[in-house]
Amino acid sequence: RGLVLIGGCSQVLDAFNKSLRCLKKTLCRFCCFPTDPLGDVETWSESVDKVLSCKAGQIAFREFLKSEYSEENILFWLDCEEYKKIKTVPEMISSANRIYSEFVQTEAPRQINIDCSTRESITNNISKPTLTSFDTAQKHIYSLLARDCYPRFLKSDIYQGLLRRNDSR
Repeated sequence: RGLVLIGGCSQVLDAFNKSLRCLKKTLCRFCCFPTDPLGDVETWSESVDKVLSCKAGQIAFREFLKSEYSEENILFWLDCEEYKKIKTVPEMISSANRIYSEFVQTEAPRQINIDCSTRESITNNISKPTLTSFDTAQKHIYSLLARDCYPRFLKSDIYQGLLRRNDSR
């Protein structure tokens, strides 16, 4: 069941609904919501942290960012969160190189927008990564998400549609 939204955003909401159905099938036992993944949708307006701490919030925010052609920001931030949980050196090296080649290096397929000195610092140290290798870049991207993208997300047809859908239940 998708919502029909004004402004042609029904396709984005349909993609969100498809992602949410997949999420419900695979993760509902482990995620942040006990039964209804949209039960927390109203709390997402409290902070970007509320959105990022909930699987359904991540999906909705990602769909919004995808519609703005800036999905790489949340993907990088989420990858950095997983990276910080790594326990072994070989896994850290492999993951650091993947994150670097996907998001950080110049001309990366999903290159994030960070300053030259941060990019250069990561590049110079990628051969000996640590769990903090991406911290400066991640903080910058988080700030961009919180200051710039998140306020637009709250006003977006995606979020407003989810609020209306939640209210009608």
